Amino acid sequence: MNRRDALKLAGLTLALPYAGLAGAADPFQVLDPAQPGDDPSKIEVYEFFHYGCPHCRDFDPLVSAWKKTLAEDVILRVVPAVWNNAQLAGLARLYYTAEIAGELDTVHSSVFAAVQDEKRPLFNEEQVREFVTGKVADPAKFMETYKSFGVGSLVQRSDQLARAMKIQGVPAIVVGGKYLTSASMTGSHENTLKVADQLITRVRQERG
Repeated sequence: MNRRDALKLAGLTLALPYAGLAGAADPFQVLDPAQPGDDPSKIEVYEFFHYGCPHCRDFDPLVSAWKKTLAEDVILRVVPAVWNNAQLAGLARLYYTAEIAGELDTVHSSVFAAVQDEKRPLFNEEQVREFVTGKVADPAKFMETYKSFGVGSLVQRSDQLARAMKIQGVPAIVVGGKYLTSASMTGSHENTLKVADQLITRVRQERG
């Protein structure tokens, strides 16, 4: 799902197929300049996704299983796409709230289903409060987190990351702030994770 289509959102038409590099010789793109990570002791892997993207929904369980295979020097950071769009920012705010509140396992798949199957808007405080009531342990505390400055800062940061890493569509993987790959480059979600493994090894070797 590409950025242009995402910014044409009408109602809940949120599917975003990845617009990658057609005809690229390698199954990845080298980012220039490379982006510094938050933890220099780790190889940081970023997964960019969007709740309205059916490809992201298919990719999600594969990434969850893959995460368990990562070495100790690798950390996976999941980043919701925003692209300076209010509706996408609302979904990103919901993701980060669930993550901070420890409720991500509880609501993550439900948000995919609500947005894609039920065409349910989850863009603002009222909509989210109704959605999480009965799902999370403490809805009031969840909503306090939702409205917090910290969550707002994370949403802004996710937009900055996507711009810096030249994310034009989702799902996408960035390894070490330097290598971007996706199913449009590799041929499948499974191949994307294989390429990501190879890129992790490459970054590890480059760091000596």
